[in-house]
Amino acid sequence: MSAVPSNPWLPDTQRVRRVGLAIVLAVVAALACQALRTPIPWMIGPLLCTAVASVLGAPLASSRRLRDVGQWLIGTVLGLYFTPQVVALVLSHAAAIVLGIVWALLLGLAFGAFLRRANPHVGAAARLRIDPATVFFASAIGGASEMSLLAERRGARVDLVVAAHSTRVLLVVLLIPFGFQWAGVHGLDATLTATQDVRPVALALLLALTLAGSLAMAAWHRPNPWMLGALAVAFALTAAGVELSALPRPLTNAAQLLIAISLGTRFTPQFVRAAPRWVATVALGTLVMIAACAGFAWLLAWGTGLHPATLMLGTSPGGIAEMCITAKVLQLGVPIVTAFHVTRLAAVLLLADRLYGWTVRAPPGATGSTSRPPPH
Repeated sequence: MSAVPSNPWLPDTQRVRRVGLAIVLAVVAALACQALRTPIPWMIGPLLCTAVASVLGAPLASSRRLRDVGQWLIGTVLGLYFTPQVVALVLSHAAAIVLGIVWALLLGLAFGAFLRRANPHVGAAARLRIDPATVFFASAIGGASEMSLLAERRGARVDLVVAAHSTRVLLVVLLIPFGFQWAGVHGLDATLTATQDVRPVALALLLALTLAGSLAMAAWHRPNPWMLGALAVAFALTAAGVELSALPRPLTNAAQLLIAISLGTRFTPQFVRAAPRWVATVALGTLVMIAACAGFAWLLAWGTGLHPATLMLGTSPGGIAEMCITAKVLQLGVPIVTAFHVTRLAAVLLLADRLYGWTVRAPPGATGSTSRPPPH
C-alpha cells in the first residue's frame, strides 16, 4: 500500500499526462454531478471518479503543487468569513469549541481501541503483527500528512496510517453531504463573506498577500501551511475590517477539484489489496464515529443554540479542508466549522505524541515495529 498516489520517478512527460488525465476526468465528473444536482459537485464528483478509476488501474496521478494551490485558495476564501461580528460570535462559543477538542481526542482513543480489537494481526501471510504506534496514529482524528510524520518518528507502519486516514476522510466526505441533501439540510446557518463583489485589482492583492502567508508557513515548516497560512492572512484582514474582494466561483470550484484529486488518487489497486481487513475495520469504525458525532452534535446544539448540522460538520471526523468546503457550499456556519477544525488540528498536533507516550506507557524516544512494508 503506497502513501504516494503516483511514482515520483516517472519521467516528467508521463507524470504530466497522468495528472492531466486525472484533471480531465475530474472536470467531467464535476460537470456531471452538477447536472445531477448532487451535493458539493466539484469535490464529490472528482473524488469518486478518480478513486474508482485509480482502483481499476487507470494511469492517474495527483500533483502536490496543484493540491497546495487548492488549499491556498480554500484557506483564502474561508478567511473572508471572519468579519468582526463573526469573530465575536465564534469567541462567544469558545466553550463549545473546547468541548469539540476533547471530543476529538476521546473519539480517537475509542477508535484506536476498536482497531486493536478488530485487527489482532495485519498481513497475516507476512506474519506482521500490528503495533501500538500504527493503531494510535491511524486512529487519531488529525490530518493524514501530519499524523504520518508523527507515526514515522515512532516507527509505525506509515502505509497503514495513510490508508486509515484516507478511508475515513473519503467516507465522511461522501456520507455527510449526501445525508444532509437527503434530509434537506442546507442554508440553515448561513454566513456571508465580508464582500460579495469580485474586484480584480483588490483580488490580485488579496491573492498575493495570502500566497505570501502560505509561503511563510511552508518556510517555517508549519503543519498544513498552504491552507492555514492563507487562512491566517485572510482572517487578519477581514477581522480588521479590510474588505478587498470575494473569490470568483470558478476559483473555489477549481480548488475543490484539486483537493478531491489528491485524495481520490490515493486509492490504487495496491491500496485495496494490501490490507483489506484493516481498511474494512477502519470503514466500519468510521461509520460508528459518524453516528456518534451526530449524537454529540445534537447534545451540543441543545446547550449552545447553534444548528446541529453546523456542529455535525464541526465535530465530524473529516479533514479540515473537506469539512469546511462542505460548510461553505451548503451554507452551514462556515466560521464555526472552521474554528472547530483549526483548533482541533492544533490540539491533536500538540498532544498526539504525548498521548501516545501516556497510553502505551512508552518513553518519548521509543519506537514501535518497523515502518518498512512486509516482505513479498
